[in-house]
Amino acid sequence: MALHIHEAWILLFVLPALVAPAAINHEDYPADEGDQTSSNDNLIFDDYRGKGCVDDSGFVYKLGERFFPGHSNCPCVCTEDGPVCDQPECPKIHPKCTKVEHNGCCPECKEVKNFCEYHGKNYKILEEFKPSPCEWCRCEPSNEVHCVVADCAVPECVNPVYEPEQCCPVCKNGPNCFAGTTIIPAGIEVKVDDCNICHCHNGDWWKPAQCSKRECQGKQAL
Repeated sequence: MALHIHEAWILLFVLPALVAPAAINHEDYPADEGDQTSSNDNLIFDDYRGKGCVDDSGFVYKLGERFFPGHSNCPCVCTEDGPVCDQPECPKIHPKCTKVEHNGCCPECKEVKNFCEYHGKNYKILEEFKPSPCEWCRCEPSNEVHCVVADCAVPECVNPVYEPEQCCPVCKNGPNCFAGTTIIPAGIEVKVDDCNICHCHNGDWWKPAQCSKRECQGKQAL
């Protein structure tokens, strides 16, 4: 008798598992009217097409309301077809702009470069300066530096010297030229030895001196 009772309990546990998939049908158990209403209300609430617009954060805007969707700085208007956003033709940013703000719909330049940079130094607009003794420069309104380099004349001597803070060399001892290996002053005749008298070319200081032989003093002594 105990064996039959044990087998009956096994059948009670096994039969529901075999019958449940075939016996249970959702169409046979319609939802309550209250549950259907709740499900339909949620569907209508989540679908805003034709009724409003939703931004990236989930905030709902009414038809005709202006808003900024997501990270956009350009405003949009909520319409039945969805957001219609402004897409203006923004002005070009100045190439010398050093500070740009993006708070509005279009980027805006807040600071324009108003100086020139030359060899690592900054100069104000229209400022004049001399980076070297032979250069004269100016910072132009275009933020570019224009320079003029001095064109030195040919010195009137064969031994010019450069003074500090001066561009062109100077002849400290006046015009001169070479007579052989000897430097003689210009403008006078110079007896360079017992037989030769020399003088510099007029204006052609880089040319050797013109020399003429005279009767040598050594021969006269003989």
